[in-house]
Amino acid sequence: MKLPLVQFKNATIIQNKQTILNDVNIEVQQGDFVFLIGKTGTGKSSLIKTLYADLPLQQGTAKISDFNLSKIKQKDIPFLRRKLGVVFQDFKLLPDRSVFDNLSFVLKATGWRDKEEIKDRIEEVLSSLGLEGVLKKYSFELSGGEQQRVAIARALLNDPELIIADEPTGNLDPQTSLEIMEVFRSLHQKGMTIIMATHDYNMIVKFPGKIFRCDAGKIYEVVQKNEA
Repeated sequence: MKLPLVQFKNATIIQNKQTILNDVNIEVQQGDFVFLIGKTGTGKSSLIKTLYADLPLQQGTAKISDFNLSKIKQKDIPFLRRKLGVVFQDFKLLPDRSVFDNLSFVLKATGWRDKEEIKDRIEEVLSSLGLEGVLKKYSFELSGGEQQRVAIARALLNDPELIIADEPTGNLDPQTSLEIMEVFRSLHQKGMTIIMATHDYNMIVKFPGKIFRCDAGKIYEVVQKNEA
């Protein structure tokens, strides 16, 4: 029996002293593809920030892998984040650095020291995403789709247990969005666990997975009907 990779029990998510989500009881198993849906302001981003310990969990319990989010110490947060890959809507690439320097910055910050190993790992991950020719380019020289692929590459560098994606297609045109979703589908098919916040319902239809909806201060699972 697989153990849950993510588990919230009776959790209350509070931001700026305001209760955002109440009575959160959800589980994500290893290998799940989870969509987090709901209108703007219903708590999707707050839940995601809680997952990577940017927002402390003040009530209830939550576990990711072997980390207890209700008890995690500040010094342990970097170790949690090494097990997570986070992809943002606006890419968050450093504009004054090349793709290689963006990615090597992450590896060095998480304890990698050997220059050859760093170079090999970056080339390996970029190659897996069809980005062999972008090492020396800066983000402004890349298309939106290429920037998001680099952001996904950055998330994959430390071979995470879980990818968390916050509206990863929100700044992309429909065709590029589809291409980026295919990247996530490919990662999922290789065994990656993915939690993705999105408001793009077309994606949910095209790329079915488990669905959690945030609404009126609650989060609950939506059961999809399987189409023939």
